[in-house]
Amino acid sequence: MQAKQLVDAIRNATGEEWKKLTVDEVNHDIYEKVLGNWDNVAKPLDGMGRFETITARIGAIQGTEQIDISKKAVLILCADNGIVEEGVSQSGQEVTLAVVKNMAEKRSSVGRMAAKLGADTIPIDIGVNSSETIAGVWDYKIRCGTRNFRKEPAMTEQETIQAIVTGIRIVSECRDRGYQILATGEMGIGNTTTSSAVTAALLDCKAAEVTGRGAGLGDERLLHKQRVIDEAIEAYQLRGADALSVLATVGGLDLAGLAGVCIGGALFHIPIVLDGVISMAAALAAERIVPGTREYLIASHKGKEPAVERLTQALGLEPVIDGRMALGEGTGAVMMLSLLDLALTVYQDRTTFSDIRIGQYERF
Repeated sequence: MQAKQLVDAIRNATGEEWKKLTVDEVNHDIYEKVLGNWDNVAKPLDGMGRFETITARIGAIQGTEQIDISKKAVLILCADNGIVEEGVSQSGQEVTLAVVKNMAEKRSSVGRMAAKLGADTIPIDIGVNSSETIAGVWDYKIRCGTRNFRKEPAMTEQETIQAIVTGIRIVSECRDRGYQILATGEMGIGNTTTSSAVTAALLDCKAAEVTGRGAGLGDERLLHKQRVIDEAIEAYQLRGADALSVLATVGGLDLAGLAGVCIGGALFHIPIVLDGVISMAAALAAERIVPGTREYLIASHKGKEPAVERLTQALGLEPVIDGRMALGEGTGAVMMLSLLDLALTVYQDRTTFSDIRIGQYERF
C-alpha cells in the first residue's frame, strides 16, 4: 500500500480497525550484521558502548547496514492546552504563539542547535490558540487549543484521531522529502501537565509520582497541579482506560500528534529520536495504541521531570544523555543526533583490523 493510501486508510478507520493496526518487526538480520561490522572496527570489542547497539537498531529500522542519517529534521509540534486556565503553569497561552514565531525564524534554542548540526527544524501548528498564519510554520491546525480537562474532556475522540493521523501524515511527507531520521520536539504552555496526566493514567500511579515543576512552579502551585491531575483521573475513571481515551480526555493535540509521529516512524521505517517527558508520554501512548512502535524509537536524554524514569522503564528504552535538562523544544533530541553523527563517522569510514594488519579481537 502506498504511503498516501495508508494514511487515508488510517484516517477513515473505525475504532475496531484502529485496534488491528500493526507494524513490521525491525530487521533483526541487519541488526546482527551491523554489530558484526562494529566488531571488525580496529578498536576494543564494544568500545563504542551503547552507540554500537543504537546504530544497529537504526540499521534494522532502515533495513540496511549502510546506515545514513545525513538528512535529518526536528518535528516541533505546537499546541495550546485549556488546562492552563487552572493556574498549572507560570505562563499564559500567549507565550506559545510568541515562541512558535521565534521558532519559525530559527531563533529559538532548538533552531540554533539544529542549524549548527545541519538538521532542519520544522515547527508545526497542530493546535495553537490563534488564527494567525505564521510563515515558516506547517499549518495542520485541528482546533485553537484543547478544552480545559478539569471541566470537560480536552478533545473529542475524532479530534484525537485526527491529531494522531496528522502525525503519521507528517512522517510520510518527511519520508517523501528524503529525511532519514526524525527527532521530536514540542511547544505548548501547560504540556507538562497534560503529559504528566497521561503518564499517571497509563501507568496507574499518583500524580505526585510523575509530575514536576515544569518551567519552575513553586511548592504550592506544584501541589495544585498534582491535585488537578489526580482529580481528573478519578473523575473520568481513567485508570485502566485505553490510551486513545486517555489522550482524548487529559492529553493535548501536541501529545496526540507526537504519538502519531511515533506510529508513523514504525509504519514507514523511519527512526524517531524522542526528546523529554512530553514526547516520551506520547511514545507510551503510541505503543499502547500500536504495539511494536517502541522498536522504532530512540531515547535521547533524561530530563528533570520525575515521569521520565517511569516512562523509559515502561518503554524499555534507556536515554543516553543525563544532563538534567528541562528546556524542551527538541533540544535533547538534537544533542542525541549530534552524538549519533559522531558515532557513525567511526562506523561509516571504519578502519578495520585488516587495514592496520593486526589480528581481530575475538568474543568468548
